[in-house]
Amino acid sequence: MKRDIKSMHPTELEEYFDRAGEQQFRAGQVFSWLHKGVSTFTDMTNLSLELRKKLEAEFFISVPELIEKQTSTVDDTAKYLWRVSNDDAVECVLMKYSHGHTICISTQVGCNMGCIMCASSLDGLKRNLTASEMIDQVIFSGLDLGKRISNIVLMGIGEPLDNFENVMRFIGIICHPKGLNIGARHITISTCGIIENIDRLAQYDVQLTLAISLHAPDDETRSRLMPINRKTGIKKLFDAGERYFIKTGRRVTYEYAMIDGVNDSQDQAYQLSELLNNTAGHLNLIVLSSVRECALKASPAERVSLFTGILDNEGVNYTVRRSLGTDIEASCGQLRRQRMLRNSNC
Repeated sequence: MKRDIKSMHPTELEEYFDRAGEQQFRAGQVFSWLHKGVSTFTDMTNLSLELRKKLEAEFFISVPELIEKQTSTVDDTAKYLWRVSNDDAVECVLMKYSHGHTICISTQVGCNMGCIMCASSLDGLKRNLTASEMIDQVIFSGLDLGKRISNIVLMGIGEPLDNFENVMRFIGIICHPKGLNIGARHITISTCGIIENIDRLAQYDVQLTLAISLHAPDDETRSRLMPINRKTGIKKLFDAGERYFIKTGRRVTYEYAMIDGVNDSQDQAYQLSELLNNTAGHLNLIVLSSVRECALKASPAERVSLFTGILDNEGVNYTVRRSLGTDIEASCGQLRRQRMLRNSNC
């Protein structure tokens, strides 16, 4: 079978060209072409015809198909539905800020974590995305935008640390100077808390941002919202976050969606304050995004105000994230395997 050339790191391409008796600098040319979004080897016009035919015989170039694009009428956020290989499809979101453009990409087709407030896990996990399928979300969304994407968040469909090897391969490729050259400090990985892989990620000592979805200050509430907590517990989760900080020097972000009557009481604000004040982490408060199949609702504004007032008094380091793309279901927790073409198995 043909190999996925876009999932190959430049050093692997160089090794291939060495074995094939070709000059090494050709590897850099091919790598650069791939990240410009070419769809065929024929497009690589600075390669000889013979070399292009050789590459065509051994490799394929992944190219997603745009099924649907929706644009928010409120904040200009764009949501893309891309058909990838195996007739699967995933969503990603492109957000525009004054400091640049951020893309939120998916790492899996579906999700196996079962967090009850998240649409991504409604139909379970179908498969992992390859590095090239993650890269393609960045390349082709950027080409549609017509401007450089400066920041990436792995926060769309799927649990990134459940697809660890492909995600790390993606990061190694996306950061390379001959590719899109997006620095690790401009990349955020969001996880529901796979502790062993948080520790693995720390050993790579890559200067990216780790965001941990917390959503409750106590084990009873968090276990109800996020099944993974039954295995780990909050203490072990925060211990892993501290180990990550000690190893990398990168402060962990803890994400907390405010849910009406579930995690927004004054007592829970004090519990959360105690947790955060004993760590180097930063708290990111989120207004819960509605999911049609879920009865959970966002906390009312007055309760959020009481909650943040306690955080202020307790000296917690936090921000309140602005929700973007809510009118097109593009906010946190709303991406899903939906809007497929008729008769699709996605």
